[in-house]
Amino acid sequence: MKTIGVDLGTSACKLLLVSDDGTVLNTVTKEYPLFFPQPGWSEQPAEGWWDACLAGIPELMEGFDASDVAGIGVGGQMHGLVALDADDNVLRPAILWNDGRTFKEVDYLNETIGRDVLSARTANIAFAGFTAPKILWMRENEPELFAKIAKIMLPKDYVVYKMTGVHACDYSDASGMLLLDVQNKKWSAEMLELCGITEAQMPKLFESYESVGTLLPETAKALGLPENVVVCAGAGDNAAAAVGTGVVGAGGCNISLGTSGTIFISSDKFGVDPNNALHSFAHADGGYHLMGCMLSAASCNKWLCDEILKTQDYAAEQVDITPDKLGENKVFFLPYLMGERSPINDTNSRATFIGMTMATTRSDMVQAVLEGVSFAIRDSFEVAKSLGVDIPRSMICGGGSKSPLWRTMLSNILGIPLDIPQTEQGPGYGGALLAMVAVGKYKSVQEACDALISIKETVEPDPELTAKYEARYQQFKQIYPACKALFPNLL
Repeated sequence: MKTIGVDLGTSACKLLLVSDDGTVLNTVTKEYPLFFPQPGWSEQPAEGWWDACLAGIPELMEGFDASDVAGIGVGGQMHGLVALDADDNVLRPAILWNDGRTFKEVDYLNETIGRDVLSARTANIAFAGFTAPKILWMRENEPELFAKIAKIMLPKDYVVYKMTGVHACDYSDASGMLLLDVQNKKWSAEMLELCGITEAQMPKLFESYESVGTLLPETAKALGLPENVVVCAGAGDNAAAAVGTGVVGAGGCNISLGTSGTIFISSDKFGVDPNNALHSFAHADGGYHLMGCMLSAASCNKWLCDEILKTQDYAAEQVDITPDKLGENKVFFLPYLMGERSPINDTNSRATFIGMTMATTRSDMVQAVLEGVSFAIRDSFEVAKSLGVDIPRSMICGGGSKSPLWRTMLSNILGIPLDIPQTEQGPGYGGALLAMVAVGKYKSVQEACDALISIKETVEPDPELTAKYEARYQQFKQIYPACKALFPNLL
């Protein structure tokens, strides 16, 4: 038996073919464009995601027996607004998770409706990336299109719909819409009314590991797969990545250094950060989790190398950052290229270098970017600790985690060991494991993770370096408060 895991990312769709013993047999990646129509806006045609699957899955199956495929699970970028008309046609390009146009709507929700009201209804407050503010923006700015909306979906759910014909959403992904009563796992009637939509316009809710249906006949033919392939509801990318690293049940932690950066803390009990700096979401294992999410993580390094230094040899840019330079850098970087979410929730914030002199080198700037992202992750780490959450160690995944240097920095900045999973394939691997549960290979997500997840390597912090980075972090913490009042004047 085999399953297919789909990682529907921001810049590409990565497809995995996984055997029932957890071995990744094949991978295929299909890229697609990302558009920025105005500063701070981020959009993507939803049709491109499905085109990537149509092209990628047959390629993934080359040389393998398609009849062995039993299930498909999708882990996808969260929060994106996909609006469909009555014929299930996409009304406009999806407004993505890192889009910052909704600052007025966020202010209205948080200040006029009120943070306490939102938290009571959904366990969260409004952030620019969330779906509800985007719905309000569309109602205000595109009323003719808004009037045509028959279904509101999230990115991965559009792919699941194209596979099965079912409008479905799982609880983990729905948690990031600001439309779900997270504790009671149902759509919030008050929030739907506030946004001017009805429950009939929302997809049906499922646990991530539940079967939504099987492939439509025409879809099965196009993908080269049997019609009886089960498609599970799947999960938001961070929840799927957590499953893929075995962070399920109570007390687990996963840090992801992808396009965005997240710290994900799993729990078997519902809980809310009283200051709402961390998100309180449902987890793909049927439980819950707290999560801090920064909008630009590995993408900061990509931006510096691609756009400023004009190179894509990221590893070469890190060669000059030798161990003796760690904890000694005088240059700091605020990683707010797209504004920021956790924990500051400031769409006006911007990235900045500070501390540069005539002696500053190219590698100092690269080092500052890697350290700045790590310091920003620690900001959310500190919020979790202030809630009494004990985080003695963490798993780590994502493209940035492939850098030994970055892993060393992060381990010492947080002061905890970081475990690298034997199989590090992010949300796609989690999706494949969820599909195994959906087809009955395992009775629960916990059982699947216990059977298939192991640790390849651990990065241990060095007490001396941790102390150096502690001093640097205390300096870093002063930069955003000092710059905060300046940012709105730069827009």
